[in-house]
Amino acid sequence: MKLDKIKLKNHIILMKGKRVKFETICMIGLGYIGLPTAAVLASRKVKVIGVDISQNAVDTINRGEIHIVEPELDILVRATVNEGYLRATTTPEKADAFIMAVPTPFKGDDHEPNLDYIESATRSLAKVLEKGNLVVLESTSPVGATEKMAAWLAEERPDLSFPQDAGEDADIRIAHCPERVLPGHVIRELVENDRVIGGMTPKCTEAATDLYKIFVKGACIATNARTAEMAKLTENASRDVQIAFANELSVLCDKMGIDVWELISLANRHPRVNILQPGCGVGGHCIAVDPWFIVNAYPDDAHIIKTARETNDGKPLFVISKVKKAIIEIDNPKIACLGLAFKPNIDDLRESPALEITKMLSDNTDFKILAVEPNVKTLPKVLENRKNVKLVSLEEALSEADVVVVLVNHKEFSAETLGSDVKILDFVNAIN
Repeated sequence: MKLDKIKLKNHIILMKGKRVKFETICMIGLGYIGLPTAAVLASRKVKVIGVDISQNAVDTINRGEIHIVEPELDILVRATVNEGYLRATTTPEKADAFIMAVPTPFKGDDHEPNLDYIESATRSLAKVLEKGNLVVLESTSPVGATEKMAAWLAEERPDLSFPQDAGEDADIRIAHCPERVLPGHVIRELVENDRVIGGMTPKCTEAATDLYKIFVKGACIATNARTAEMAKLTENASRDVQIAFANELSVLCDKMGIDVWELISLANRHPRVNILQPGCGVGGHCIAVDPWFIVNAYPDDAHIIKTARETNDGKPLFVISKVKKAIIEIDNPKIACLGLAFKPNIDDLRESPALEITKMLSDNTDFKILAVEPNVKTLPKVLENRKNVKLVSLEEALSEADVVVVLVNHKEFSAETLGSDVKILDFVNAIN
C-alpha cells in the first residue's frame, strides 16, 4: 500500500507515512445540525468536543440534556455524555478533525449572505489547528465560502500550509460537506442519507469522506468544494420552486372558488405529476434562505429562482388578507394563531412564515392574538413584548377565539381536536 494513499481502517488514516487517527473531533456549533451530528459521531465511540457560544447550550448538554426539540436526540445526548464521549465547551480545543455548522444569515434586506459566523468560528479554531488536521465546513454557504474559510485560516496560521497554496502537499485538509436532513428526522437521516463531499483537492475529499464514513451508511459522493456548495443551494432552490407552484396555485384556486387540496389530489393521480402541498409560506434556515444566495450572486440570470422566492415570501400577505376579511365585522377580535414553528412537530422558528404572520397580525393593537405552539414554552422574542399577544393552550384558544387560523400542521391540530364550534381558516389542510 502506498503511504500517501488514504484508507479507512478503524478510523485511522495513513497519510504520507504518518499515522493520523480520528480519535477526537471538534464540532463547532451545537444547534439543529451540529448537536445531532456531534451526538451521532460520539455514539460511534469517537471523542467529540462540542463548541458553542451559548453558555446555556453548553451547560445543558453537559448535563446530558438538550436545548432543542428533535426526536431521539435526547436519548443519544444523554448516553454519549454519560459515557464520556461527548462534552461541550465555549472555545475550540485540539482535535484531529473540525466540523463547522454555524448560521449563515443575511446581512440585510438585499439578501446578501452574512459569513460573519463562519469567519469568527474559523479564526477561533485556527488557534488550536495542527499539521495533519481536517477542517470541514457544513454550514450552507454561497459558492466560494469554503475557499474563504481556508484563506482566513491561512491568515491566522502562517506557520501552516493550506490547499490554496500547497495543493495536495498542504499541512491542512479543507472540505465542504453540506447537511441535507429533515427536521424531525435528523438522527435517522444523518446516518442513512447520501452525502456530497467536496474537498479543495482530491486528498481533501478523501480525508473528509473517511471522516463521514464513521457514521454515514449512505453513499459518500466525491466532488470539489464549489460543486458541493452549489449542490446544496440547488437542492433547496428546486424545492422552493416546487413549493412556489403549489402556493401560487392555492391563491388562484381561492379566486376561482376551487378547493386546492382536492385539485392537487386529482392532478397528482397523473403518473408523472407530483405537486407539493401549499402552506402559509416557506420557512426554515434552508429553503427560505439558500436560493437567495444564488440570486444575490447572479441577479440577472436566476429568474425562476428569484420569482419562486418572491412568490413564497408573499404568501403570508395572502394569509393575512384572508384573516382580515374573516374578522371585518368583529370589533376587537380574538384571533387564535395555531403554530409558530416553520414546519410541523418541531420547535424551530427560523424564518417561520407562521411566526411572521402572527407578528404582522399583532401589529394591529385592536387584535388580541392567542398564540398556540405546543413545542415552545415561552413566546419568541419578536412577540414577547407585545401586550396583545399571549401564548396559550389549544383549549384556551378554542374557547376564546373569534376565528382560528391554522398555520402549521402540528399533530395536535386536527378535525377531532379543533371541532366545529369556531370559525376556522385552515391554510395547511390540517382538518382534512
